[in-house]
Amino acid sequence: MSDPLSASLAATVHTARLAHGLSVGALAERSGVSRAMIGKIERGDAQPTAALLGRLSGALGLTLSELIARAEGGSGRLARAAEQPTWTDPDSGYRRRAVSPPAGGPLELVEVELPPGAEVSYGAEAYVFKYQQLWILRGHLRFREGEVVHELEEGDCLQLGPPSPTSFHNPAAEPCRYLVALAKRDPWPGQPAARADPN
Repeated sequence: MSDPLSASLAATVHTARLAHGLSVGALAERSGVSRAMIGKIERGDAQPTAALLGRLSGALGLTLSELIARAEGGSGRLARAAEQPTWTDPDSGYRRRAVSPPAGGPLELVEVELPPGAEVSYGAEAYVFKYQQLWILRGHLRFREGEVVHELEEGDCLQLGPPSPTSFHNPAAEPCRYLVALAKRDPWPGQPAARADPN
């Protein structure tokens, strides 16, 4: 691992998997991540990308922010700016800051900076049990939600619809900063109730 937070994230994935009583094979089936890759991540032999962590956290009933907060081991209702954990995707350079206090609650705020030209994608399973809004703080974001493409500019705020595959792309020459506000919710109609526990 390239930094202590990444190493802590690996341990957190392992601990969360055991807490759910899941074997590596069961987590692989739920997340769509191979058993070999999960093993490498938990041993610290591979640095997970944002897309991989998104799939694993969804299968474990956690948001990526919750994974980061657990890895940091913090608690309390106040998150000082200097203490807010950040994580950088090794693939895209996407940088994610967990703004909300680690004590948790029904609402989470996450600040993201997406470098010029960068793109990050997530599967629909990452959104089944989350209500989200995107607020663009600076720059331009091309957000694909299923078959729909939203061109979002500074100040725009988008409420996400039913779960679908998404991609976040910064087509501009300057970094894009945006805030994600998310809250856990019941499954959308038609989603299998069995997923309510892991997700």
